[in-house]
Amino acid sequence: MSADELEELARRFALQNALDHRGEANQGAVIGRIMSYDEDYKDQPDEVARVAGRIVGQINELDETDQRAELDELGSIEMEAKDSQREGLPELPNAEGGDVVMRFAPNPNGAPSLGHSRGMCINGRYADLYDGTLILRFDDTDPVNKPPSRPAYDWFEEEFAWLGADVDRVLRASDRMDAYYDCAETAIDIGAAYTCECSPEQFREHKKAAEACPHREEPVEEQKSRWRRMMQGGYEPGDCVLRIKTDMQHDDPALRDWVAFRIVDVDENPHCRVGSEYHVWPLLDFQSAVDDYREGTTHIIRGKDLADSERKQRFLYEHFGWEYPQVLHWGRVGMHEFGTFSTSTMQADIAAGAYDGWDDPRLPTLKALRRRGFLPEAIVTFWVDLGLTEKDIDVSFETLAAENRKLLDERADRLFFVPDPTPVTIEGLEDPIEAELAVHPDDTDRGVRTMTITGEVLVPSDEVADLEEGTRFRLKDGLDATWLGDGLARFESRMPTEDREGPIVQWAVPDSPEASVLRPDASTETGVVEPAALDHDADDLVQFERYGFGRIERVGEDEVDAVFGHR
Repeated sequence: MSADELEELARRFALQNALDHRGEANQGAVIGRIMSYDEDYKDQPDEVARVAGRIVGQINELDETDQRAELDELGSIEMEAKDSQREGLPELPNAEGGDVVMRFAPNPNGAPSLGHSRGMCINGRYADLYDGTLILRFDDTDPVNKPPSRPAYDWFEEEFAWLGADVDRVLRASDRMDAYYDCAETAIDIGAAYTCECSPEQFREHKKAAEACPHREEPVEEQKSRWRRMMQGGYEPGDCVLRIKTDMQHDDPALRDWVAFRIVDVDENPHCRVGSEYHVWPLLDFQSAVDDYREGTTHIIRGKDLADSERKQRFLYEHFGWEYPQVLHWGRVGMHEFGTFSTSTMQADIAAGAYDGWDDPRLPTLKALRRRGFLPEAIVTFWVDLGLTEKDIDVSFETLAAENRKLLDERADRLFFVPDPTPVTIEGLEDPIEAELAVHPDDTDRGVRTMTITGEVLVPSDEVADLEEGTRFRLKDGLDATWLGDGLARFESRMPTEDREGPIVQWAVPDSPEASVLRPDASTETGVVEPAALDHDADDLVQFERYGFGRIERVGEDEVDAVFGHR
């Protein structure tokens, strides 16, 4: 692209970003959108950063009325139009219809995030395409580092249903401890595992020297004796672990005799479901491997960063003579508007009071996105279209918003919302004007809503603050008038046929219901909304014309609360 094309691209993205964030564009977000839109720009980051920084500075000096007017002129960008990363879903290797078993295995330590939804959508789609089985398995065997949360189990099931996936079985690893213990004892019996009393520092030295731990080749009976002592509470945490035998000369030290079970202080770290019933817990690589075998998992989709897990688990499968499932990898997906999808980080921030809860609009959780009016179909399409590329990619939130916009544009009723209203008196209006406003501009069967202009209207303060005396403007779908200043305007005509001059101004009638809109940055914008809003129900999805899409959260007798989704 030429320098002029980069300039225009940066300007359009900066305007979109500014209007989504109360007039303040973020340079990093604009840079990310440009690079997501055309990957050729990844080779010239300095130039993109220079242009984006200058444009963002210019855009942030404009008020929102001017920003909106310029974006209307330039046009917003649908991110999917040039997203070269979209590959769709490849065929599953070695898959037979009806025999495919997929699993999604989250740690239920918080509410499902947008990152979780990737696995939910992709595994669900494959199970559906191959008439297979879909398992939701909670890998909840780490009460220390990632302690599970009791409500999160239900949250995952609810979000799975919301996304439209049919889960065939729901499993909880914490219910299956006896199975893991049986496998551990079998592994000891066949010489595939051993109990190790080395301290972490001592074993690190053995691993570094590529030499066997002294306990590795001790007789099975001694191994089982130590295992029984572990199970009976004869050790403190860290005093003894169970290791799987691999290859102490392996090129990758991380794969040398990995830990399968460790002791947990259950008084200090009780499990939310089973309390202090167990104090010897399997690590994820062991627990997951056993469950995949027992449940007949045929295909595993995991991040390429988990390749070590697969290599570790293959040692266990070889010991037991099991066949390892087919594995597909995908790369990391980053969304710069949200930064990390870490559930542990979000949980800590919520506990510290940085966020109001899991549905805080600033968070990348499905609860937050649902609250903002995102549809499940948009999220499924977003992930399916991104496919299973192993590349690490960065995408913009606008890409997801574009999918949602396509769906909402057809479904959402239109309404007028007037933020920070100020009264304007229309002089020269001899008779009241009854304005008929389409509920939806492309569907006449949905009818009209009406508002009557009798001489005074409420308009957004910022839309008339800088109008010069003598400027002609239009009350959208209402009338044309000339600005006289000091809250006065002169009536000119009722929807003339000649070309309009001047700005279009949003409006409402006096005594309209009060309204508040929760913004993506958790701020609240107050104003009034047209009376037709009172005919809506909580959870209705609407478009506030010239403002954005959102979701009605509460409808009172004479007030409405809504949550902003996106433009």
